Amino acid sequence: MRKLPPLTELRAFEAAARHLSFKLAAAELGVTPTAISHQLKLLERHCGQSLFRRRPRPLALTRAGQQLFPVVRDGFETFAEALSGIRSGGTSGRLRLTATNAFTARWLVPRLPDWRDAYPRLKLDIIGTDTVLDLDSGEADIAVRYARKAPPGGPSVELLRDEFYVVASPRLVGNLKRPLSPAELARFPLIEAEWPPADLDAPRWQHWQRVASRRHRSAPDFAALPSLSFREELHAIEATVAGQGVAICSTVLIGPELANGTLVPVSRIKLPGYGFYIVHRAGHPKTDLITAFINWAQAAG
Repeated sequence: MRKLPPLTELRAFEAAARHLSFKLAAAELGVTPTAISHQLKLLERHCGQSLFRRRPRPLALTRAGQQLFPVVRDGFETFAEALSGIRSGGTSGRLRLTATNAFTARWLVPRLPDWRDAYPRLKLDIIGTDTVLDLDSGEADIAVRYARKAPPGGPSVELLRDEFYVVASPRLVGNLKRPLSPAELARFPLIEAEWPPADLDAPRWQHWQRVASRRHRSAPDFAALPSLSFREELHAIEATVAGQGVAICSTVLIGPELANGTLVPVSRIKLPGYGFYIVHRAGHPKTDLITAFINWAQAAG
């Protein structure tokens, strides 16, 4: 059997690396900071190099410590989840998932009761954020990325792909008998969500106008028309549902409203969308849990 350092040294390292504090690690493990320091020195002797930069403050991991920490952290989590699974007799553990705020609120949250029914012992920690978290550093186990093509850096599965429709509330446009022309659309307030400036093909009104101009003899200058612009896509959708204007929305995010008639398409012109990709790092110790989530999400989509 390979020679490994004692478990107490690894536990002390994991806690100190996670907190970046000997004092907090000691409090968590019920020992003194001196004991933590002693265990870490023994581990560093075993490794043959320093794992922490103790000066200047604050405490920081060396490159060797950064290399060791995710392995030890994931190892402890894998042990805990395997033992929990043995005790419970089924799939169990904890999975950290990150997704955009819009996808989390509009697609994931409504389906969580089905998730709990399917995997009652598998805990899901959901991090809704538009910031791209680093999976390699362990900020999350799995991510739902929104991109035109598969993101680099790890295995990925395309879960869904959307389109963008011009939609409005019937309270605003009434009971339409036919799609509206660009000139007719221009009579209504426009609603728009912000997109990264570098994405020239993002579903903005200017892009929609370029496509419309190829199908209609003339189209108004939508960029010059009054509009409501929202940083959060969720807010743009809510304003559209409330009848405050016409918007270009993702079919994935407004699926329920399209199904029940709360929002209706008002133009035949559609814009191509993006893919929702489930991404994780290669060789993740929670492969079984990640596979369970992917299988569930594909069935729920």
